[in-house]
Amino acid sequence: MIENQDIKPAMVIGPLGEPLTLDDLPPASTKRWVVRRKAEVVAAVNGGLLTIDDACKRYDLTLEEFASWQRAVERSGMKGLRVTRIQHYRDLYERQMKY
Repeated sequence: MIENQDIKPAMVIGPLGEPLTLDDLPPASTKRWVVRRKAEVVAAVNGGLLTIDDACKRYDLTLEEFASWQRAVERSGMKGLRVTRIQHYRDLYERQMKY
């Protein structure tokens, strides 16, 4: 089987169920990261619209920062991306993993 890693979809499904294209993503100059914007970037990477490297370069993110967004979405959904609730959801996740 031959795979072409350069083929990217024209759109993916966003965090709220809407179609998401490169034009719909937050601008590269974004400095204020609200939950929806973080979730859109995570959805774009998970759907293949952007690579992790592209997202980190475009938004001046570290790999660790982006990975933390992905983990938060996987564990708790969009609500896990709320900065004010990060510790709460982290504690909740760790308690669930014990049992």
